Amino acid sequence: MTTQVTPFVVTACGEIDFDTAPHLQRELSRALVEHQEVVLDLSEVTFMDCSGLGVLVRARNQADRSGRRLVLRGIGRPVDRILKLTGLGRRLAPAARPATDRNPFVPDPEGGRAR
Repeated sequence: MTTQVTPFVVTACGEIDFDTAPHLQRELSRALVEHQEVVLDLSEVTFMDCSGLGVLVRARNQADRSGRRLVLRGIGRPVDRILKLTGLGRRLAPAARPATDRNPFVPDPEGGRAR
């Protein structure tokens, strides 16, 4: 019997930079501890610097070490640009299949979605 895992979705929006990256890191880390598969939706990200890239790499490493699955989806121009510049596109490959939108978003402390 095969059990299908329903992915947990974390949505990032706005800028992922030095100020916002720690919050996203905490949310992804928590999600990867609690769920077998985590989808990080980046479709609303307008800017990402090396701090954001570090979050993605640390989350990928955590997922790999713990046997979890981290899937990136909605990679737009700001994220795609830094992945291409650094050559990390393959390491942080986007989703091969779409995730359902029925899953909860992780709220930030101000009541919005994870940043």
